[in-house]
Amino acid sequence: MNIGPVTYLVVEFIGNQFKGEIVPEMQELVDKGLIRVMDFVVVRKNHDGSVDSVEVSEHDENTRKVFAGMSLASHGLLGLGDIQVLAEALENDTAAGIVVFENVWAKAFADSIVRANGRWVLLESVPADVLDSALSDMP
Repeated sequence: MNIGPVTYLVVEFIGNQFKGEIVPEMQELVDKGLIRVMDFVVVRKNHDGSVDSVEVSEHDENTRKVFAGMSLASHGLLGLGDIQVLAEALENDTAAGIVVFENVWAKAFADSIVRANGRWVLLESVPADVLDSALSDMP
């Protein structure tokens, strides 16, 4: 299967509050064909540091309604071990959304790399706090 680069994003919500406010913007990216959501898990890191994770399909009706317009069939890209490792970066008493998505917008570029007998080796994002700090020093 030839696809664009696949990325994961962990978004932390202080106070263990995730109400789905980011979903409409994520849905817009899907609707525009820029990304394809491949997996989405809601994680809660409790005050004692223990971690609970739940697929959206396992949530209550209100949470499922928030995601109703988005196809969230799990592709098994996030295993329990992955979730535990990613949750280590979270503060206690927080919730997080972990989303795995294909960068559909970059598929043609990824295809050109394959045609040139290349391979995608590494794609990383600069963390927001590092970027903010670097840009704050710019004139």
